[in-house]
Amino acid sequence: MSLAVFCSGSGTNLAAIIRAVRRRQIPTAIRLVVSDRADAYALVRAKRAGLPTLYLNPRDFSSKAAYERALIRALERARVRYIALAGFMRILSPAFVRRYRWRILNIHPALLPSFPGAHAVHDALAAGVDVTGVTVHLVDEGVDTGPMVLQETVRVLPRDTEASLLARLHRVEHRLYPRALRYLVEGRLRVGRGRRVELVAHPRR
Repeated sequence: MSLAVFCSGSGTNLAAIIRAVRRRQIPTAIRLVVSDRADAYALVRAKRAGLPTLYLNPRDFSSKAAYERALIRALERARVRYIALAGFMRILSPAFVRRYRWRILNIHPALLPSFPGAHAVHDALAAGVDVTGVTVHLVDEGVDTGPMVLQETVRVLPRDTEASLLARLHRVEHRLYPRALRYLVEGRLRVGRGRRVELVAHPRR
């Protein structure tokens, strides 16, 4: 069961996934690391780990559909079945999501449905909440609206800045994401009634 990891930034969650795969905590191989930014440090991490990388510049394509067609071709060549979004800042189209229905995971630095979108940490601090957290969810056609797989709370401290809160959120992310990916590639996630995710006891054979 092969995996692609999509990143746009520094790739700290990618690093956690690489460690988990090497320790055989996730029964898969990372076949491709994809970025939409040439300067993403995630690409450096991937190359140092000996992983195949792909940088696709959206500006090189006439449309989002053309960009995603090129992306799908690359995933098919690499025989990728599952996708982990790890700080990937592009919204995937409904057509792309449907092609990989319930095979794409995303991690988000908030307790969804609160604070969706790209500025979750800033929004939580601006709202003055005492508690935020991390959510891992399957990806649907909306923005951070897919069925939730795992969540964990994180306290917001009185003197927190975005940087200090994000550092504590990252520590939780790096634990939760590999666990959720293991469930995914083992075939243990089922989307049931009301789009609730059920964790089945035995992997699919």
